[in-house]
Amino acid sequence: ENQPTPRQQQQSAPEAAARQAVNHHHQQQQQHVNGTLLQAIIAPSILAADFADLASEVARIEKGGADWVHVDMFDGTFAPNFTIGPPVVAALRKRTNMFLDCHLAVSDPAKYVPALQAAGASSITFQIEPFLQAAGKDGLAAATQSAATLAADIRSRGMRAGVAVAVGTSVEALLPLVEEGTVDMVLCMTVECGFGGQKFQPQVLDNVKQLRSKFPTLNIQVDGGINPETARLAAAAGANVLVAGTAVFGCPEGPAAAIKDLRQGLVQEGLATSLGAAAAGAAVC
Repeated sequence: ENQPTPRQQQQSAPEAAARQAVNHHHQQQQQHVNGTLLQAIIAPSILAADFADLASEVARIEKGGADWVHVDMFDGTFAPNFTIGPPVVAALRKRTNMFLDCHLAVSDPAKYVPALQAAGASSITFQIEPFLQAAGKDGLAAATQSAATLAADIRSRGMRAGVAVAVGTSVEALLPLVEEGTVDMVLCMTVECGFGGQKFQPQVLDNVKQLRSKFPTLNIQVDGGINPETARLAAAAGANVLVAGTAVFGCPEGPAAAIKDLRQGLVQEGLATSLGAAAAGAAVC
């Protein structure tokens, strides 16, 4: 009774660690916090970290109170940059049990899902735009079906699935995925995908407001130009997951001070409660 399945027996150490982080995060998400299921989640983006010393950089943000590690993954096909791939995720998984939040800003995200599973990714967020482009004349229904198939595959592999929308794309394109419960999170990009240090584009907050009004318990993430000031704007619109790179890794006072300021922006808006890293996604060793 309760014997492990063959699949569980065959799980690699990275996959097991990733599943542990996902399960712990899922359990915490079910706890009501001030009448809501939402939490304040700070996910520093290692796109702004020292690539020559990523393990130490992740250790710094973990010590500083970060909840997730945001991994921007570009292969030059969707975003005009080439950054991190599954081998780097696998290397990080050997050094941390944190929730690895991977953003695949690529034209063919399905190609990388098996490798990211093996590497120990905790979640995969993919852009909706490649699906819209591929659907062509078949329209939104076809794009939604293809995206839903990918999300289901990601979830079946023990990871959480998210969908991202670029600055210039209407949020209407991904509403069916959220309405059907196909994805766990929506990422609203507040800059163009590709490079850190860009200026926050406030018009995107209309997308956040629309999503929050329709889906009160959805995890809504924003990424791009996030600092203590824009964090408060994003939180007021309804975001509860903040991705910040330069503001965290470039903070003169260090990551801990930056993370505290960002989290305070969420808490002050009354949207979510600060529970700390252990309660918002970090695995229990």
